[in-house]
Amino acid sequence: MIQTVSVFAVPFMICGIVFWGLFRRINVYESFVEGAKSGLESTFRIVAPLVGLIVGIYMLRASGALDMFASLISPITDFFDIPADVLPLALLRPVSGSGSIAIVNDIFKNCGPDSLAGKIASVMMGSTETTFYTIAVYFGAVGIKSARHTAKAALTADVVGMIMSIVAVRLML
Repeated sequence: MIQTVSVFAVPFMICGIVFWGLFRRINVYESFVEGAKSGLESTFRIVAPLVGLIVGIYMLRASGALDMFASLISPITDFFDIPADVLPLALLRPVSGSGSIAIVNDIFKNCGPDSLAGKIASVMMGSTETTFYTIAVYFGAVGIKSARHTAKAALTADVVGMIMSIVAVRLML
């Protein structure tokens, strides 16, 4: 039943939108072309920030700066008994979704998905956001130049999400 509904859902929606537009006497094709044009303009506005962000992420990972920073703050993480494998994820998660997935994959390979580090990484991925990517995409799409208050609030939420993912997993085990 669900498979049958899912096969017809998209074509039904498209036909419904077209018929609704015709019923409301809207030039559906012209509206579609205008929307596609607006979408392409938004895409071109956000390409430069995205390219800069992606290059920065790869440079950060390739240079070893991420691992160096993780080893620098390892005394703090050791004191709170936070697995060292989770620290690179906590540092990269606000910047890159794909980089975070690669780190989680490494954690799963090295420690296993049912390990403490694997469980914390899984919860952390679900409770944090790729803050800088999101800001670059959404603010770039609408032309907002200053994101300082947004970045502070979003990074605070990310830190809370990271800390609470560690606490939650510890409480559940």
